Amino acid sequence: MFVFCIESSHARGMGHLFRSLTLATELRSRGHSVRFVANDHPNSLRIIRERGFDVALYELAAVTGWEEGLVDPTTVPSPIWINDRLNTRRPHSETIKRLGAKLVTFDDRGDGAELADMNICALLFEKTEDLKGEDIRLGVEYMILNPEIARYRRVRQSLASILVTLGGADTYGVTVRVAKWLSSKPFPVTIVAGPSFQHMAELEEVVSTAEPDRFKLLNQVPSLAAEMYGHDLAITGGGVTPFEACAAGLPCVVIANEPFEIPVGRALEGLGAAFFAGHHSEFDLGILEKAIPIRSMSETAMTKVDLGGVGRVAALLERLAA
Repeated sequence: MFVFCIESSHARGMGHLFRSLTLATELRSRGHSVRFVANDHPNSLRIIRERGFDVALYELAAVTGWEEGLVDPTTVPSPIWINDRLNTRRPHSETIKRLGAKLVTFDDRGDGAELADMNICALLFEKTEDLKGEDIRLGVEYMILNPEIARYRRVRQSLASILVTLGGADTYGVTVRVAKWLSSKPFPVTIVAGPSFQHMAELEEVVSTAEPDRFKLLNQVPSLAAEMYGHDLAITGGGVTPFEACAAGLPCVVIANEPFEIPVGRALEGLGAAFFAGHHSEFDLGILEKAIPIRSMSETAMTKVDLGGVGRVAALLERLAA
């Protein structure tokens, strides 16, 4: 049994949810039982259930004490508890271990990560002193990306269309500021708003002042991978999305929504697959006013970022459960 414990909200964003769903789907396809534990966020709960997974609720304010009954090694052998909530607190980790489950975390810098059997840090690129866990896995090879991307890979030739996709929630309304900057530029732009986007009125006001037909607004697209296929450059946050874009051959301009996304943007720029525009508080999209080597960046992106991460991580979890 694999139990995915996630936090997903407008404030936290929805990247943890979608990463966990991709991994959970892979584990289910391998014949394993999977369930979710999530905070009370209606959009996230709906998506989990639509994907065919059971989900129980927990209180965000409760550090521990709610885990009883969610894992029971006397009836389910070798349960694996997977935290995709960023910073795990030690009392919670101690409870999970006391219940007889093995603990896996993602990109975890909390004090509870020290008790993790495995800390998978695909968004981190070097081991630091504050990174804890018995088995720490670093780097792009453990990036869990949507396998659907394999159907939509292609080499871009030139810059003819820009996609803006800044997360399921876009907590800080960066999309609105990006749209404002792009409104005076000549590029055709498609903006995808995620399921928890709360800045639509502001965004529509910006778009209404632009040249007719320059902007296309989409809300909760059925497949972001399919939407990416029609564009030549994406403006994204610094989470998993730019890696999904790169795996599809879509170069990116990365804006960091959170401080921990800054090294992600710099790492992707270092790979030659993206440009880093800075933190959202003072981003700079001036690179779009220069000639961009779209074809070479597209080829590099597909070479540097592959789609094997979900299989690699699933195999690690199976060995942990054995």
